[in-house]
Amino acid sequence: MEEATATSDLRPLGYYSNRGTPIFPSRIAAAGEFVSKSSTLWLAAVAALMAAAILAASFLPRSFGLTAFSDIVQSLLLLSGAVAFVPLALRSRGRVRLFWSLIALGVTFWLAYQMFWTYYEVFLRRDVPDLCAWDVVLFLHMVPLMAALGIRPQFSRDEYSARVGRLDFALLLVWWFYLYVLLVMPWQYVVPDVPAYNRHLNDVYVAEKLVLLTGLLGSWSASKGEWKRIYAWLFGMSFCYSGASTLCNWAIARKTYYTGSFFDIPLFAAMASLTWIALRTKAEKLESDACAGSSAYGLWVARCSMIAVFSLPLFAVWAMFDGQVPSRVRLFRVSLTLLAAFSMGMIILVRQRILDRELVRLLDHSCEAIEHLKRLQAQILHTEKLASVGQLVGGAAHELNNPITAMLGYSDLLLNTPLTAEQKPMAAKIGQYVRRTKSLVASLISFARQAPAPKTPLDLNTLARTAVKLTEPHWKALDFDIQTRFDVALPKVLGDSNQLLQVCLQLIGTCLHVSSELGGNVLTVSTEHNSGTCMLQIISQALPTVGTEQLPVCSPLDPEDALGLSACQGILQEHRGRVFRERREDGSLLLCMELPAVAAANAKEATVSAMWQSQPYA
Repeated sequence: MEEATATSDLRPLGYYSNRGTPIFPSRIAAAGEFVSKSSTLWLAAVAALMAAAILAASFLPRSFGLTAFSDIVQSLLLLSGAVAFVPLALRSRGRVRLFWSLIALGVTFWLAYQMFWTYYEVFLRRDVPDLCAWDVVLFLHMVPLMAALGIRPQFSRDEYSARVGRLDFALLLVWWFYLYVLLVMPWQYVVPDVPAYNRHLNDVYVAEKLVLLTGLLGSWSASKGEWKRIYAWLFGMSFCYSGASTLCNWAIARKTYYTGSFFDIPLFAAMASLTWIALRTKAEKLESDACAGSSAYGLWVARCSMIAVFSLPLFAVWAMFDGQVPSRVRLFRVSLTLLAAFSMGMIILVRQRILDRELVRLLDHSCEAIEHLKRLQAQILHTEKLASVGQLVGGAAHELNNPITAMLGYSDLLLNTPLTAEQKPMAAKIGQYVRRTKSLVASLISFARQAPAPKTPLDLNTLARTAVKLTEPHWKALDFDIQTRFDVALPKVLGDSNQLLQVCLQLIGTCLHVSSELGGNVLTVSTEHNSGTCMLQIISQALPTVGTEQLPVCSPLDPEDALGLSACQGILQEHRGRVFRERREDGSLLLCMELPAVAAANAKEATVSAMWQSQPYA
């Protein structure tokens, strides 16, 4: 009896949630204990069947009872193996699910053929016909197993490679089925010939087993971890079946074989090992043991598929000029070759379509990459220019400090000398603009720094008081009234005191300048705390109204103010803060600096997230 072992690459039954659903340890332990007991009982039953079959083959004489018992035991062993593979397919996904589904399909074909054989020998009590239509099932049961090996679930693979690889393998499977029909079926249906049919069927089936063993050996050597152990088991099981099949054929040729004889013992072992492999596989380790695949495999599969396609004309020539076979067989083989060429040509057309689309996609991706590279090069060049400008600005700003300091000193001396009523405002204006220039230069120096300054916890109230005190000559000369409201419970901020003091000075100076241009003379400097953020707010008084018409609340900032606030924004970005300017409903002008409190700042430094974004100036 010629039966093929379902060599299956099995993904084991897993007992853990893979959808994020928590499973309590007690439930896991209970489920694991239950599955362990059921698997042990299952394996014990399979072992008992195999032991009974071995004892019957060793000690019982040839009889109908031995034949029936042997056929039924083989059917039960194959049924056990097929059922053991079903949970593996259901609990998997993707290529792994397809892999187990093909394995289960191959074992199911084998079981169907064995049940057909049992039906004839046990229920009909007669031998299977020599020219049996069910022999194709014996050939087909290994095709899903070879397809499962071609999927290679033990290797990671992108979707494009998977699609092309499946089409290449489909070409080989079509060619393999074509070879069976070409060599075997003419002697079954066209010109019935039992010796020729048996000879060609045996040759094709032996070649099929050799291909399967070679694929298992290659998968075994290229895998690792749990996959390597699975392929080793499958190779051993397939080798056992192939040896049993060869031994049975040898006994059949010498007319010493009968169903249930000693020659069937390796066959019992191969069938029983299917259940053992399925239940002993550790599903949870398969994904972790997957590795990167080699491109050489896909290259060789593509080459073999092309060789299969190019072999069709050679088979057609051989079929046409083989004078040792009847003309009806020659006509059948030529027609079959044309049909196979058409089918494989359609697969090649689809494959080429996929390749063309992938090449177009790669070309578009390359063009986008080149454009990104050009933009990156332009950004790098712009950054280098900005760095050079920053160094130049920093050096120029340092050079400007000395004359600006002298001008500020002379302006203060000028204010302290007796001046007329017309001269005193002009002298105050000189001091105001010199101080604004000095503040701007200080901001440029801070902005042009290449290395960030060390940051320490600071009291924003103290910085605000210091800024108000330092700008006192400025706002007094302009006859401004400064009102302060500081939050006594304000948490500390993390930053560099010199840089943040420069920001405070720049904000107060900008607000004084804009308010004085619009006729205001009251500023309110306040601090407050809200949701982990410390804020310094500088608010000018509401602008006067004429009748019912509101005067312009805010004119565009002049270049000096805009540049100063841009420098402030650059400093605050390093401190995870921001600065913005807005007009309020009551007509007042607001300049606000926001900084994260110490706890929030530390969290942002640790996670590198939630960057404060600057708002555009009105």
